[in-house]
Amino acid sequence: MVLVAIIVYILIKVLPEIGWTFLSQSPSDMGRGGGILPTIVGTLLVTLLAVVIATPFGIGTAFYLAEYTRGGILTRIIRFSADSLAAIPSIVYGLFGFIFFVTQLGLGLSILSGGLTLAFMILPTLIRTAEEAILTVPQSYREVSFSLGATKWQTIIKVVFPSAMRGIVNGLILSVGRCIAETAAVVLTAGSALHMPKSVFSSVRTMAVHFYTLASEGISMPKAYGTAALLIILIFLINVVTNILVNRMAAKGR
Repeated sequence: MVLVAIIVYILIKVLPEIGWTFLSQSPSDMGRGGGILPTIVGTLLVTLLAVVIATPFGIGTAFYLAEYTRGGILTRIIRFSADSLAAIPSIVYGLFGFIFFVTQLGLGLSILSGGLTLAFMILPTLIRTAEEAILTVPQSYREVSFSLGATKWQTIIKVVFPSAMRGIVNGLILSVGRCIAETAAVVLTAGSALHMPKSVFSSVRTMAVHFYTLASEGISMPKAYGTAALLIILIFLINVVTNILVNRMAAKGR
C-alpha cells in the first residue's frame, strides 16, 4: 500500500508536466527545457533489440532443459550458469559490454552495444521463468499427444508451448521491465546522447538514464519526475496490453 501511495503521489504531482511538448520535443539546455522524445525512442529501441536477441535463445534453452535433457551434467552446468548470471550486478554487465562490445568489437556507445548487453543481462531471467512454465505443463498432455501419433517437435509446438505461454510471457514482461528501468549497464554501453538516433550505431540516452541525470545533478526536478511518471505509465501499459493479448490467445486456443 505504501508503494501504491508513493506512485499515486508522484503521478498526481507531475501529470501536468506530461503534455504534448514534453512528449514530442527534444531536450534543450541539458534537459531543463523541451521534452524527452529522443529518450523515449532510445528506450524503446534498446529494449526491443535486447528482447529480440535474447528471447529465442532464452526460450530455446528452456525447452532444451525441460524437454530434451534428463538431468545430466550439461543440464546442471547450464542451470548453474543461468543462476550465477542472474546474481551478477548490472554494473558488471555494463563493464563487460563496454570492454567487449564498445571497445573490442568497435561498436562504440550505441543502441547495438546497449541492446546486446541487456540481452545478456535478461537471458537468465528468460531461461529460468520459461523453464518453470514448461515444467508446470502436466505430463499427461504430452502422453495424449504422443498417443495420437504426434512427434516430439509437434507436441512441443502444438501442446507444450501454448500451455506454457502465460508463464513465458510473464518472464518476458519482467525482462522488458528490467531493460526499461536499467541505468548502469546502459550508460556504459548506449551512452547518454540527447539527439534523435539515426541508426543502431547511434548513441542514445534512455528514460531511466535521463531521469537519473536530471535528478542526481539537480538540473530539473520537474522534468525528472515527469520522466519517472512516464516510465511508470509505460511499464504499466506494457503489462496491461501483453496480458490482454495473452488472454485472447488462450481463449482462442480453448
